[in-house]
Amino acid sequence: MAIDFQLGESQQALQAEARLFAAQVLSKVQQTVAPFPKPEDRFYATRPFYAAMADAGFIKALLPASVGGAALSTLDFALAAEELTTADVNVPSALLGTGLGLHAVIHHGTEEQKKRFLPEFVEDGSRLAALAFTEVTGGSNYDSTDPAVGVRTFARLEGDEWVINGAKHYTTNGTGWDGNGAHLYSVVCRTDPALPPQQSLAVIMVPGSAPGIEIAGILDTVGHRATVSPRIHFNNVRVPASNIIGQPGDGIGLVEDAFSWTAALIGAACVGVMRAAFDVALKFARTDNRSGPVPVIEYQNVGFMLADIKMRIEASRYLTWKACHQLDLTDRRSRELAIMTKVYCSELCVQAVYDTMRVVGVDAYTDLYPLAGLMQDALCFPLYDGGNMGVRRRQLHALLRSEAYDPMASAEARG
Repeated sequence: MAIDFQLGESQQALQAEARLFAAQVLSKVQQTVAPFPKPEDRFYATRPFYAAMADAGFIKALLPASVGGAALSTLDFALAAEELTTADVNVPSALLGTGLGLHAVIHHGTEEQKKRFLPEFVEDGSRLAALAFTEVTGGSNYDSTDPAVGVRTFARLEGDEWVINGAKHYTTNGTGWDGNGAHLYSVVCRTDPALPPQQSLAVIMVPGSAPGIEIAGILDTVGHRATVSPRIHFNNVRVPASNIIGQPGDGIGLVEDAFSWTAALIGAACVGVMRAAFDVALKFARTDNRSGPVPVIEYQNVGFMLADIKMRIEASRYLTWKACHQLDLTDRRSRELAIMTKVYCSELCVQAVYDTMRVVGVDAYTDLYPLAGLMQDALCFPLYDGGNMGVRRRQLHALLRSEAYDPMASAEARG
């Protein structure tokens, strides 16, 4: 069978639907959230857009068919994500946050757990899930073998309940739509402070209605202005013992599985942002003379810069597609390309958006063009979802150090 990058009919339809939704709905997000000075109010203002996304079927795309979802492949999800993020990164980020919050249940939960937690998100797609992962001191050392460091959120088993205590930052969607919490949290914690995470790290599902969940503050961010990043405290939060996904010690695998999925999809978001910036720069170059005799695209320095930007977009897109296909093909066991996609595309995105600003000149640094805002969004990509330096390159380094590492496995679509 030949290698073929041509999209099937259903994929073309999905791409067209997402492109239309971005143009007709998500293009209005920025003007809607702009009047609100507080980050939480900007986030709350996106609720109608998120509801519209749910009505269009994008939430069901996350969920398995067994509970009424559509179960899109990672590759198909990436096709939609690229289109959506050309118009706005905030509402798709909330969707990705819900996907992260549900990932452990979807892919590793028992059938009973899936039936207990997932149908509510099919019945009401506007509900939010959140992954409570990052500690106040950061998340990079979640897998440290030293039990005295790393994850400091703990769950102790009392009878038939887990009692959870700890503080998390950057819990996307964690406020819910009203400041009273998300509908469901996946809490990354340790079940024994004396044991390393290889034996104690766990993911425990916590309903947002559980007593003891405190929204302790909101972190304002330079980009992703309508994505909410709250501090969440878990104060003696009690949930049934059956809410743990797998067993203590399984948490490392669950976390890495979830963040491999998002790593590949962030590649698609980076392509979307680069596309948006490129379109602005290309239109400027074709129409603006800058007091000269011809539009600036006629000059080699501008034309060559635009060519370089377009090459980065195409390279990033197809690396993303390959990474997503590899995840789907291997049931997410082969993660190298996903991690590479996150690092490569995120850093390329920052450079590409900066170069579009160089094409336009100093006006790009004002509100005359959307490029400064796109740069603020782009700067987040290398830093979040497992920072490229603290987490992602370390993951790749660990792969390279392994005696079992096969340099051609990913290229040849082997697990």
